[in-house]
Amino acid sequence: MLEAEIIRTQANKILSEEDKKKLGQFFTPSPIAQFMASLFLKPQKDIRILDPGCGSGILTAASIEFFSKTEDCTKISVITVDLETQTTPFLLKTINLCNRTCSEHGIKLKHEHFLEDFILNKSLVDNSFSHAILNPPYQKISANSEHRKALKSDGIDSVNLYSAFVGKAIKLLENKGEMVAIIPRSFCNGPYYESFRKYLISETAITHIHIFDSRKKAFADNQVLQENIIIHCAKGLKQGKVTITSSTDADFTFSKKENIFTTENMTKRVVPFNQVIKPTDPHSFIHIATNDNDQAIVDRVTNFSTRIEELELEVSTGPVVGFRLREHLRQDIDKDCAGLIYSSHLKNRVTWPIDKKPNAISINQNTEKLIWENTGTYVLVDRFSSKEQNRRINASIYENTAIPAKFVGFDNKLNVFHKNKKPIDSNLAKGLFVFLNCRLIDKYYRLFGGHTQVNATDLRSLNYPSQDSLTRMGLKLDLNSISQGAIDLIIEKELANMTNNENNPLNVDNKINAAIGILSQLGMPREQQNERSGLTLLALLNLKPENSWNDISFPTSMIGVTPIMNWMETEYGKNYAPNTRETVRRQTLHQFVDAGICLYNPDEPDRAVNSPKACYQITNELSDLLKLYGTSTWEQQLAKYLQNKETLAAQYAMARDMQMIPLTLPNGTKIKLSSGVHSQLIKDIVTEFGPRFAPGSEVIYLGDTGAKQDFFDDQKLASLGVTLDKKGKLPDVVLYWPDKNWLLLIESVTSHGPVDGKRHAELNQLFKDSSAGLVFVTAFPDRKVMNKYLPVISWETEVWVADAPTHMIHFNGDRFLGPHN
Repeated sequence: MLEAEIIRTQANKILSEEDKKKLGQFFTPSPIAQFMASLFLKPQKDIRILDPGCGSGILTAASIEFFSKTEDCTKISVITVDLETQTTPFLLKTINLCNRTCSEHGIKLKHEHFLEDFILNKSLVDNSFSHAILNPPYQKISANSEHRKALKSDGIDSVNLYSAFVGKAIKLLENKGEMVAIIPRSFCNGPYYESFRKYLISETAITHIHIFDSRKKAFADNQVLQENIIIHCAKGLKQGKVTITSSTDADFTFSKKENIFTTENMTKRVVPFNQVIKPTDPHSFIHIATNDNDQAIVDRVTNFSTRIEELELEVSTGPVVGFRLREHLRQDIDKDCAGLIYSSHLKNRVTWPIDKKPNAISINQNTEKLIWENTGTYVLVDRFSSKEQNRRINASIYENTAIPAKFVGFDNKLNVFHKNKKPIDSNLAKGLFVFLNCRLIDKYYRLFGGHTQVNATDLRSLNYPSQDSLTRMGLKLDLNSISQGAIDLIIEKELANMTNNENNPLNVDNKINAAIGILSQLGMPREQQNERSGLTLLALLNLKPENSWNDISFPTSMIGVTPIMNWMETEYGKNYAPNTRETVRRQTLHQFVDAGICLYNPDEPDRAVNSPKACYQITNELSDLLKLYGTSTWEQQLAKYLQNKETLAAQYAMARDMQMIPLTLPNGTKIKLSSGVHSQLIKDIVTEFGPRFAPGSEVIYLGDTGAKQDFFDDQKLASLGVTLDKKGKLPDVVLYWPDKNWLLLIESVTSHGPVDGKRHAELNQLFKDSSAGLVFVTAFPDRKVMNKYLPVISWETEVWVADAPTHMIHFNGDRFLGPHN
């Protein structure tokens, strides 16, 4: 797949950003493609693959790689479809690779390409495919378009090309045929995709859903901000349980031990279908709960079962579109004006008037139908949430006393709860305010909402508390003393009364967020301020969701990595994939030990590194401090702890000094590198790469994450015309090769920082005065890590992999290993 990924990267650069937006198409990175293909269930002798919107053919290549490793497959037929001509040469290169793969495994491959629009294509109707794999374009379909007409003739109702592609692919599958697609999450809810959802579940059985925790990760090289899921379906099968996986990134690699493609932070759970789509839900919303606690939140919210129509309320988008009515807008109000409310007027309650925004709208024949009675209370919800806001849904109370006018207008960027365009009961409005602003609903909305914008249709889709329940909650709200804690307490008391169940699933989030906050206060790097590290801290403390921090026992128990992960699942419902063990150990526990947060093997410090009895324990000093979290003395005691933190860290580090990596430089200088895979790779560069590819080279600089000292021969560098601050943006290793008069600028990459285009330009600028030629090298510990970064490696640079030390890869150019002017 390495060659196919390079072809994909080249094809991706051919298309301009304008082309990609016009087509609504972004190419699938090879790790995602391989994971998608691995979801296919049914190996057979005769495979017939459909790849619509194929681009460079990366999904076809991944599918053929997957099927070539099955014993039964003897013949593969592939039909690819795409209307973009610029990518066709790259597709044909990929098919040549596929031919080679099939020949190596004794498989006959037949390929046919249709250079046309997949939706309008009529020649595929006679085909019946065993497998379909697709990354369809994302583009709205207008009601009167040719696409809409063609889809309706096929019995498919769709408002977007991505759901249209999926619908047509399903239609072209044979019975028991399989489909894997990576598509936006937006189809999971809302009225626009209701018919598509019902078509999907009536024609197929959903077997697997994978969700990306970050909107940025799936198509990072195209900077696409979209919540995506990968879905696997089988046509005509009886619906059974659904596997739900999630990952914080898209760096899928094959785990030989687990025999699956996975990521370092993947979670997995298998659930009954009635947890994905509620049998009583007439709209067939798809709920994707990636852990037991998320499922508990979904279940808790289902206690509210009142539709907005039953409350005799409506929610509408504000009718005033400011840019169309500029001539009628006013900064100040007078007797011929109605008040005007924008989202900038809102913060729980209305602040009016404000500067820099119109505060009124003139009443005339152009505006009179856009203004409503100002005689009572409305509830307003921002359609767009800012980065600073902690919730997706942000509701505010509007009371008529805020504006001295008979009428009021609401901006188009607001959603308004009303009763036939008139105010609603004050206590009912306050109850709605509590419901919409509670963290339970925010968490629930994030689980079923695939976008950050909150539309009126989304709010209509929610189930609400009854009118009596809303009124009770409204009576308990003090508008003069609003806090998130007070809002959440009101909703939880109401739920406890309704269900006789006081178990609050938000306790899990509260504890995890508190633990992450503590790690931040203790000065841990951002890489350890995450859910995984927060849960690890809680496991070391044996602090369950219902416990208070004062419940921390003394001394804390000693616990290993696997028991920590089992505890995460049992107590917090977080079921991480088995291969996450190494991530917990390398990316959390190592740093905890380095920071003096916990001890490694306190019962037997000289225990072998690979011993199954390896364990960790929170230090006594920290456990004493954490018992005070949330009390009035916490900040004071934390400050005292941090004053002694360096002394403590040094004390705990004494026993770790034996684990430092020794390194003797070519000139005989002996230094110690801090333990870890990054430092080991730096040592390999000096002892393996240098002697092989730059024999006789001198070490000018070594950067070592966490080391007590770096090695820096600034005088030698100055003699070559380069004067640098050691703390500048130096590469990890700088070698000087006197025989060639070359400076080798080497980045040691284990988790980030290859020589991409940006870094190449930075280093060129940094060493612009060098009298020696510049050679740029990216070093990786193994090819698994290298595969993650191939798409961004800069041309005219070298790549070296420590687990294959006698080989090097050159990226383009007219020579191998040397400066390029």
